[in-house]
Amino acid sequence: MSAQLLGAHMPIGKGLGHAVRNGHKIGCTTVQVFTNNPRQWAAKPIKEETVEDLAAAMQETGIDQVISHDTYLVNLCAPNPETQAKSIAALKEELCRCSQLGIPFAVSHMGAHMKLGEEVGLKIVAEKAKEVLADTPDDVTLLMETTAGQGSSLNWQFDHIAAILDQTGAPERLCVCLDTRHIYAAGYDISTEDGYTKTFDDFERLVGIDRIKVIHCNDSKKECGSRVDRHDHIGEGLMGITPFQMLVNDKRFEQTPIILETPSADDMHEVNLNKLKSLRKD
Repeated sequence: MSAQLLGAHMPIGKGLGHAVRNGHKIGCTTVQVFTNNPRQWAAKPIKEETVEDLAAAMQETGIDQVISHDTYLVNLCAPNPETQAKSIAALKEELCRCSQLGIPFAVSHMGAHMKLGEEVGLKIVAEKAKEVLADTPDDVTLLMETTAGQGSSLNWQFDHIAAILDQTGAPERLCVCLDTRHIYAAGYDISTEDGYTKTFDDFERLVGIDRIKVIHCNDSKKECGSRVDRHDHIGEGLMGITPFQMLVNDKRFEQTPIILETPSADDMHEVNLNKLKSLRKD
């Protein structure tokens, strides 16, 4: 079968429950949210009514795959000790909030080495990821997001993810969120059938397809290998329609949440979602 879990990152201004209901209204079968302001360290405690409303929304809509994306501020290998400590605490809190809310996956960019060098940065991220997992509930899986490689961001190469998994002992609760736009910017040309096949063959060889628990589905405003992160609407960017047609018909991802993070959420998420659905062959 083709992809069954297609959705989008939904705004939470009116609450998490509203985000899920609004996602269902535009045709989502999965939803991604922030559980906190993504540009602030401090997080308000989760209220019981928030937990209850989210659970009710999931039951009402049948959307039982809700994904969280952590704050953009997290950098587990930050050279500044204060920033690193805040990052570790924030990521632990995110996983604890997810557990409280019944959200199984938390996506994180993990870190940028900021002149420490990639090898050192990866080692520190692995050490801190082990600490985060050790101090958080077992019912939430931490997903390392593939990045575009902008600045000194790590995880723009599959080798980086493989190295972190190797250094952490590859725990079950440490997996991957693959972003189509990010890997394209990083130099993995998935715009053709051959390129798509080769890219996922490489991922299988280095990491393992089974580690991909969520996919961010975005087109690109910048060329392959640019290492610049600029999202575009599905089929309207430089990647074209081919990789998205391949993705939604890839049987390996039939039950993998595929999440849109395309621009103009209010008026374009439904358009992009319908476009993805139209590409499914069955």
